[in-house]
Amino acid sequence: MTRQDGLMDLDELLFAEEEEENVSSDDAVLEQDPWIVLIVDDEKQVHQVTKMVLQDFEFDGRKLELHSAYSAAEAKQVLQQQPNAALVLLDVVMEQEDAGLQIVKYIREEMKNTAIRIILRTGQPGQAPERTVIMEYDINDYKEKTELTTQKLFTTVVTALRSYRDLKTIEKSRSGLEEIIKSSATLFELQSMKKFASGVLTQMTSIVNLHKNALHCSFAVTKGVEDIYILAASGDYASNQDERARDVVPAHVLEEIEQAFQTKKSCFAPDRFVIYFQSKMGMENVIYMNGFKELSEWERYLIDIYCTNVSVAFENIYLNEELESTQQEIIYTMGEITETRSRETGHHVKRVAEYSRLLALKYGLSEQEAEIIRLASPMHDVGKVGIPDAILNKPGALTIEEFEIMKTHSNLGYEMLKHSNKQVLNAAAIIAQQHHERFDGTGYPQGLSGESIHLYGRITAVADVFDALCSDRVYKKAWELDRVLDLLKTERGRHFDPVVVDLFLDHLDEFLAIKEHYKEQR
Repeated sequence: MTRQDGLMDLDELLFAEEEEENVSSDDAVLEQDPWIVLIVDDEKQVHQVTKMVLQDFEFDGRKLELHSAYSAAEAKQVLQQQPNAALVLLDVVMEQEDAGLQIVKYIREEMKNTAIRIILRTGQPGQAPERTVIMEYDINDYKEKTELTTQKLFTTVVTALRSYRDLKTIEKSRSGLEEIIKSSATLFELQSMKKFASGVLTQMTSIVNLHKNALHCSFAVTKGVEDIYILAASGDYASNQDERARDVVPAHVLEEIEQAFQTKKSCFAPDRFVIYFQSKMGMENVIYMNGFKELSEWERYLIDIYCTNVSVAFENIYLNEELESTQQEIIYTMGEITETRSRETGHHVKRVAEYSRLLALKYGLSEQEAEIIRLASPMHDVGKVGIPDAILNKPGALTIEEFEIMKTHSNLGYEMLKHSNKQVLNAAAIIAQQHHERFDGTGYPQGLSGESIHLYGRITAVADVFDALCSDRVYKKAWELDRVLDLLKTERGRHFDPVVVDLFLDHLDEFLAIKEHYKEQR
């Protein structure tokens, strides 16, 4: 077979290989992502000639990486090792008359690989008639070996790779859009700004399927009144939440982040991007990512779509945080009004709130539920607004009649709060009513016992009594810590849930740290 009629013969191939050895290695071009092509044929000469013809082949800026298999069994092994193969040049008749056709079924049915392009090459067309094969097997082209001249092989490979590339682009586009839908849904579930920011970094990388290198870093930062602070970061910087960006972020990265805040614009470069967000409330955030290969137009489009959702989510979280902050201030204010009216310590409600949250976490409740208890527990004595001053602020012991009136504050608080459909106020209603119940059933107002007392009430009871005993009140001086701890131990299983008491004592240092942080200013 001559150069004009078909593939080079073996003598020409060997001569060309000798000439190739004389070419300077300086002319070699290394490609990081070559097209992977598998040659499956039981004739060694076919492999040699095909490789020689395609040795300088390049399509879309990428060279070929050629792999050989000489039987169906070897082909399966190579396919497993090269799942991203773009093209297989497949002989029909090898160790069996239909060995090649069995490989086709293996690729499409067992590997579920619909992207790889399959070109059948046969020297015995009578063994596998073209019409039958095309109709019954999912192949992309059918060639007799005598047809594949050098130029026709080149054309066939280009056509196949172009088809593979376009299919992968469509697949990537579909996957990217699916990621946006899934990611957006996940992000809208995140109510913590820090968790949200971390989720944005993770999902943004996933959406565009970026390949990180050793120099990759990403940051989500927010602009405070006086400085820029880290909300979330990746890799070596992941533990730097809440720190000032200028203390952590590399200087060249910080410069680009500051530029985004100054110009209030996003910026894309070949290996990085800086995305700027501003909420309607004026809060400003920036997402920075670098260390990636240049983004395609489609990847930038995906990021634009995703960032639209991120922007809405940022806005929702800020609004939610503002609402929660306002709600929290109202709750604390109501609790402090009660404490002030009864001439008690100013930080009592804050300490009870923090004690209750920590106890909830130690008990094994989620962060979300512990936060609900923290917000609700300051309302535990809100019913005292309905107790007469003469009883509420009496410096001495109450009479039996006065004590019965005092006890009504539990139900008064419950009645005030029970009508709300808000989760925090519902929890506050339970706490207001049940924080004076006793584990042995001798408490009030309902005489509940054991686990029939809501856990919120059992937790707040320990927090409230501990802080009340440690603080000055109109009718007593603060107890010494040892005396308070002795009482907790004595009342374990009587007044208090033994599990909650044990958790408090086992982690006493953490509770004392809260006590010190919110100590009264003399």
